[in-house]
Amino acid sequence: MEPSEPRERRAGPEGREGPAAVAAGCLVTAVAAAVGFGVWLEGAAPGLRGSFEGRRDLSLLYIELPGMVAGFPLITLLTWSLTRAVLRGRGGPGARRTVKAAVVVLTLLLLSWACAVWLDHRIVVAFPDQCSGAPC
Repeated sequence: MEPSEPRERRAGPEGREGPAAVAAGCLVTAVAAAVGFGVWLEGAAPGLRGSFEGRRDLSLLYIELPGMVAGFPLITLLTWSLTRAVLRGRGGPGARRTVKAAVVVLTLLLLSWACAVWLDHRIVVAFPDQCSGAPC
């Protein structure tokens, strides 16, 4: 039996991008987790303070917080990786970087908006205004 031939090493724009891609992925993940925590902190503050008669909603801590801190990086990293795969070998390196950065920023903006709307709705339903009538 003959030994199998070694696999070709893929390099350049068609192959793996090396440590720079790994570092960029880690940076995307860290920024997305920080944005998720920031959105959660801003949206969940009324529920954690106990805005209605001192009542607190602790499910904000064990449902929404892990969902946003883990979900933001997961979805953002998924879109970043998908964009990398689609753009591999197309255009120049500068254009690819710009498009990948734009996709990450757009993903984070859309996730932030959706989660802010969700938390705002959830807080309004859980903690209605004490005085919503005219004589207040």
